[in-house]
Amino acid sequence: QQSVEYAKSLFPILSWIYRYNWTWFLGDLVAGVTVGVVVIPQGMAYAKLAQLPPEFGLYSSFVGCALYFMFATSKDITIGPVAVMSTLMGNILTDVMPHLPEYADRAYLVAGCMSVILGCIVTALGLLRLGFIVDFIPLPAIAAFMTGSALNIAMGQIPTLMGNNTAKGYNTREATYLVFGNFFKYIKHCNINAAVGLTALFLLYVIRWACAYAGRRWPKREKLFFFISTLRTAFVILLYTLISYLVNRHHRDKPKFSILGTIPRGFQHIQVPVVHSNILSRVAGKIPSAIIVLVIEHISISKSFGRINNYTINPNQELIAIGVTNIFGPFFGAYPATGSFSRTAIKSKAGVRTPLAGVITAIIVVIAIYALPPVFYYVSNALLAAVIIHAVGDLISTPTAIKKFWKVSPFEFFIFWAGVIVSVFSSIDNGIYTSVAASAALLLFRIAKAQGKFVGTIRVYDRPSLSPSLGPTRPTGGSLPASGYGRNVFVPLDLSDGTNPKAKPSLPPNGVFIYRFNEGYLYPNAVHFTEHMVAGITKQTRPGIVNPYGTLGNRPWNDPGPRHKSESDIDPSLPVLRAVILDFSGVSHVDITSIQNLVDVRRQLDRYADDTVSWHFAGIKSVWTRRALIAAGFGSSESETRTVFTVANVGV
Repeated sequence: QQSVEYAKSLFPILSWIYRYNWTWFLGDLVAGVTVGVVVIPQGMAYAKLAQLPPEFGLYSSFVGCALYFMFATSKDITIGPVAVMSTLMGNILTDVMPHLPEYADRAYLVAGCMSVILGCIVTALGLLRLGFIVDFIPLPAIAAFMTGSALNIAMGQIPTLMGNNTAKGYNTREATYLVFGNFFKYIKHCNINAAVGLTALFLLYVIRWACAYAGRRWPKREKLFFFISTLRTAFVILLYTLISYLVNRHHRDKPKFSILGTIPRGFQHIQVPVVHSNILSRVAGKIPSAIIVLVIEHISISKSFGRINNYTINPNQELIAIGVTNIFGPFFGAYPATGSFSRTAIKSKAGVRTPLAGVITAIIVVIAIYALPPVFYYVSNALLAAVIIHAVGDLISTPTAIKKFWKVSPFEFFIFWAGVIVSVFSSIDNGIYTSVAASAALLLFRIAKAQGKFVGTIRVYDRPSLSPSLGPTRPTGGSLPASGYGRNVFVPLDLSDGTNPKAKPSLPPNGVFIYRFNEGYLYPNAVHFTEHMVAGITKQTRPGIVNPYGTLGNRPWNDPGPRHKSESDIDPSLPVLRAVILDFSGVSHVDITSIQNLVDVRRQLDRYADDTVSWHFAGIKSVWTRRALIAAGFGSSESETRTVFTVANVGV
């Protein structure tokens, strides 16, 4: 029975398809057609980023939309070619193709092999329920790689937009800063393509701005203006393709400006993917960065739109979905694909109801593959560059978001900029590794250097009501409520938690210390926690015996203080250590190293106090933590009247 349930869980469509209805279909139809119109030009443009002919972008768009609906837990996500993954794929092909001369004219086979490898790895992660790994990559790292990638892509497309990308010696696949500098070096080679590209890019932004303004100006027609804005890419491409046809129809052999040329009709590259060891050996070093891009872009987008539209996605199932898509994609000629932010946003706003909208998009793509290749012949390359630049502009983090990074966490603000700078001055791969590694290092540092706090008590009182004009209501006579109405709360003695600085916490009795762990107590931070605690205790107490070592020869070489200790060397006003109370309310787990560290500290403090120090634990939440402490001897007492466990009446 469990095996059957697990098999069903791999196909979420079985839980809702029998409830499909005409209302859902109409919503899916509108969203599917809308996304289909957008994905056709984007797919061809992104294929060129991947150093592949435009038709491979259409193949990837079809497979992503056609397969995803069976495994989907998100109704909004659209799988297909995306700018960042396509650019990364283009960089991989640029690096490995010189070493694979047998595939010189068949780079799509290398891309297909890469897709199968990535698909198998990601599917395995999903089947093994390792989707939680994505949660270890924080938002600043994602924002850094998206921003750096967008700058890299946009700068790489500007030469195509301006027409000087064909200048001899101009390599648009270099680091972003080099492409930027060389653009001005080769600016004299710009030609009529600049007129096409710049005007198309300007028109795309004008339509977008005009529709946004009109939607605010006439709220009742906001939906209409949304669809007009969504279809702006299709409109601009049709307009400029018509212009290109009128200009170049008598100059097919030598067009006036750069055009796509012949696009084969239908699926011309259906075959079994080629997976050879010689390809694997060359692309192995590129796999980690490709998996990071493939996974975090899809999962972060699907989670985001799930929160916006009030549903929950299953990260493990989403990994299976994109894994299966990339495994079977190369059979149709596709290259690695993942979730698209721009098309997902369009699909969500268009009113999609179920994942089945992807099938409608796939049908639109198939129609384009078989019916529109003659039209694609006249599509301008500068126009596609404008489409790419316009699309990736939304991936760049806004000044408002960056400012918020600074306000929330200055450390992560610098991590964001480190990722962006490395992406610009090195490569997208290194930018990803930098931001992820820096985020992991910060996490480990925060865990390892976590500090507990010595706490005391203050008495607080609840106010029954608040008056907007007079503030908190006061009891008759302006006095505080009777002590019976208040309660004691434990706060750090240094008031570092934001408690009113005028409040003065009451200290525990002399020789008693209450220490609160603010983080999990595990091996990375165990020593740091206890060193901080022991240092605070020894500073506020006096040792139980002046010279516990007896003779000078028995004294450790690193023991501080005068050569011969006496009573005058100790402050008699300080108390002797009697008890340590540890607040474990913030501790969810312990391990062998951390427990052994507590045992060692107990022995150290017993020697220091020259007596048995009493240890108490409060707020233990886990039975395993309680078990570990008892096993280490903390649950026992010399007194026969005390027990380890408490007893509750269960009504038996």
